[in-house]
Amino acid sequence: MYQQHFGLTEKPFNLTPDTQFFCQLPPHQEAFNVLLLALNNGEGFIKIIGDVGTGKTLLCRKLLNELNDHYQTAYLPNPHLTPSGLRKAIADEFSIAYAPNINQQQILQRLHQFLIQISSHGQQAVLIIDEAQAMSLETLEALRLLTNLETEKQKLLQIVLFAQPELDARLEHKSIRQLKQRITFSYRLRPLNDTELVSYINHRLIIANCTQVNVFSRSGMCMK
Repeated sequence: MYQQHFGLTEKPFNLTPDTQFFCQLPPHQEAFNVLLLALNNGEGFIKIIGDVGTGKTLLCRKLLNELNDHYQTAYLPNPHLTPSGLRKAIADEFSIAYAPNINQQQILQRLHQFLIQISSHGQQAVLIIDEAQAMSLETLEALRLLTNLETEKQKLLQIVLFAQPELDARLEHKSIRQLKQRITFSYRLRPLNDTELVSYINHRLIIANCTQVNVFSRSGMCMK
């Protein structure tokens, strides 16, 4: 009913991360630039941290949509997996075939063969993990070991972690200190200030084709 009243063609504040609503505000554009720079440099681990609601998943989807054919991507939106489950999930995302009874050494060999193959064709493999704070210490260590797959000149797999701040606390554990050392690019998404928040709300209304002006007062949009 309210969509018809305001002349909206769709809901402007839907919780589903729709990349057409991506707004190039400073914190999100800076984070996106860090991602592109790090991937272009061929770094192993990249980390984007942000509290709930700061736009991590939308930024994640934006990255997936923007990467060109130079990159082969795998996306894990729910990484609450065992180490063996993680390896199989990555293989599935890269469409690597394997037998149901495959052992862990064999699946690692399949992954390595796949990564070498696409590298020989001039492509780069990128694993993108959302909600990375949900990973156990054992699974995080298994993830680190995957970055040991490399040639003499480059890493065969780049990993981008999107996570809530709890991941930083987890990375302080001494059992995965080597993973922390491998994170070469990191960015923390900050909350929007009042000016950015107004721009964000108006942007989403425009994308949703709102036909009315001044739907919200500035005091109604601002946090103070």
